[in-house]
Amino acid sequence: MAEIKVPELAESITEGTIAQWLKQPGDAVEKGEYLLEVETDKVNVELTAEFSGVLKELHKESGDTVQVGETIGVIDESGETSSSQPEEVKQEGKGPEAVQQNEAEGKDEKKQRPIASPSARKLARERGIDLQQVQTVDPLGRVRKQDVESFTGQIVPNQQQQAATATPKTAAPKPAASAQEDVPGKPVERIKMSRRRQTIANRLVEVQQTAAMLTTFNEVDMSAVMEVRKRRKDKFYEQHDVRLGFMSFFTKAVVAALKQFPLLNAEIQGNEILMKKFYDIGIAVSAPEGLVVPVVRDADRLNFAGIEGEILNLAKKARDNKLSLSDLQGGTFTITNGGVFGSLLSTPILNGPQVGILGMHKIQLRPVAIDEEKMENRPMMYIALSYDHRIVDGKEAVSFLATVKELLEDPESLLLEG
Repeated sequence: MAEIKVPELAESITEGTIAQWLKQPGDAVEKGEYLLEVETDKVNVELTAEFSGVLKELHKESGDTVQVGETIGVIDESGETSSSQPEEVKQEGKGPEAVQQNEAEGKDEKKQRPIASPSARKLARERGIDLQQVQTVDPLGRVRKQDVESFTGQIVPNQQQQAATATPKTAAPKPAASAQEDVPGKPVERIKMSRRRQTIANRLVEVQQTAAMLTTFNEVDMSAVMEVRKRRKDKFYEQHDVRLGFMSFFTKAVVAALKQFPLLNAEIQGNEILMKKFYDIGIAVSAPEGLVVPVVRDADRLNFAGIEGEILNLAKKARDNKLSLSDLQGGTFTITNGGVFGSLLSTPILNGPQVGILGMHKIQLRPVAIDEEKMENRPMMYIALSYDHRIVDGKEAVSFLATVKELLEDPESLLLEG
């Protein structure tokens, strides 16, 4: 017998939650084959079998929290399934046709087991969808999250109807009596928060409780940036095979401003300030599991094409749930863009232990006074800097944001740097 143990997931990860077992007791298992999916604070990980044989026992079920090094199941390396003996008895006295039929059914059952990405399995599990019914255009037959989303769109009305007609017998148990009790006869649904969503919630609350967070605002005339993009975008794409977006301008401007105001690139450790002499910029991305902040490493050493390429790669990995722990760890400063969702103004929350985060917002035409007599409609963007007032003074924060504004309104200087 071989024990299935939770392997080391990462230096900072000590536990996870079993999202789904991909094998069940009695199933044959090959070495290297996926056994289960574990959800951690940051990423989902599919664990593989270290031995070939038959899965005999499960010590932990889906939804259980497991620790690194903990035994969660057992594999019988002898290769005898728990149902092998009864099957042999049943087949005694039967002709070869019956035996072949049973073998064919077993092969069909194995063949029907779908191959799917972790994000696709999770979405299907949440929506109660049988992955065998989901069609995919992947040439290898792998079901992706997009395939499940497309399939769910066809059954949402039925799900809504089921929710609307749910009876008290099928409703989830109610918590202890409180002022927020469910209204009798009204349709409700209780959804358990994923481990990652719990982590996001806890970290945001922790930051607000431990940091002296303050936000300062400014606005940027985006006319010059938009003109440069319009003039250079085609040649830029031909040369670098990546599109020239706004994020590279903001990343360049932030790095330049951090060099002038280094405390915004620092971290508090006890009663000491850790001054970071490198610039790993986190870019907040909306992913299926919630907000994640992959990091563009050494952004000060990258040109515009390098920054755009890194952001494109990290965003794709986030959408496909392929981010690794190394993609998310570290970071000295964060940029978040609520403007892509239409946000005109917001107060970003610090990504602890960082002490600064820049919020971008929607570009909107607004009348701007050019001088005492002239006004023009200009594409304007509000920008917000949240900072930890424990080590960053108001003067430094306001000056940092003003520097970002000045650099963005003179983007040619940024292009010359990269």
